[in-house]
Amino acid sequence: MMKTYQIDKTDLTVTRLGYGCMNIGGSWDSAPLTDENKEKALRAVFTAYDAGVNLFDHADIYCKGKAEEVFAEVWKARPGLRDKMVIQSKCGIRFKGDPDAHSPSRYDFSAEHILRSVEDILKRLQTDYLDVLLLHRPDPLVEPEEVAQAFDTLKQDGKVRYFGLSNHTVMQTELLRQFVNQPLVVNQLEVSLIHNHLITEGVLANQTGNANALATGILDYCRLNRITVQAWSSLAGGKITNPKPDASQEIQATARLVQEMAEDKQTSPEAILLAWLLRHPAQIQPIMGTTNPQRIQACCAADSVELTREEWYSLLVSIRGADMP
Repeated sequence: MMKTYQIDKTDLTVTRLGYGCMNIGGSWDSAPLTDENKEKALRAVFTAYDAGVNLFDHADIYCKGKAEEVFAEVWKARPGLRDKMVIQSKCGIRFKGDPDAHSPSRYDFSAEHILRSVEDILKRLQTDYLDVLLLHRPDPLVEPEEVAQAFDTLKQDGKVRYFGLSNHTVMQTELLRQFVNQPLVVNQLEVSLIHNHLITEGVLANQTGNANALATGILDYCRLNRITVQAWSSLAGGKITNPKPDASQEIQATARLVQEMAEDKQTSPEAILLAWLLRHPAQIQPIMGTTNPQRIQACCAADSVELTREEWYSLLVSIRGADMP
């Protein structure tokens, strides 16, 4: 049984690892789903679920909506499973050409778009409600009053239980918190051993030559305000588990160190990298995105891996290519 977190200000108990459904819909175009797409999607989802995962992460844009559409096959294959899963999705990103050829790529937090997006999400997923709805990427034209209106409507209609954000800074989060009536319970951010800025910014702030010297404080802010941090791209696209021949010296050295740790702990390299995130006291919830059943199982092994403080810092020093300041 996988260990769990409690998402504060909710009654949701989620597993420490979540499964990201970004690629289960096959191609990112208008081509219809095939039987092969459905079989591959079900194999991936059930591998994660049977390994103990209960949170499944979607977005309305994933595979142009087909990721959510194919996920509905889960209810057909295993009736009654909906209440055992925590389903979240995101909205707010609009593609170029939507709704007409002259429309640019953009973000849209208007009440009209949020409400319409949720209706379409529920229809594709063939469910009556979302456990969590996240606003995908910050909209510079956001009018918080409209977001509040949309959230109130969705909450009152029973279509969304809880709300959160993705890729939002401290002040962007604070702005919305001043207007919405519901607590913002999740912020999904890019975090990995390679993309470690949110973890290291406080250490490296005010260091000469540091490109990330201006700390945003979002990780500490989320801890202070009891907002669950989910980590997308938690394996950095396999850059360490499957490094390219021309990868940097830091990545190659870290890949060797990860492999050594994995062998020593009799686990997978994926588990070591995800355990690095799980070791952080912010209770970061990594979202894994592979559709390969073997890699899903390799990721889920992270739940039983514990890194010492020394091992955690060894990985950080290795990927930095320098000692801590």
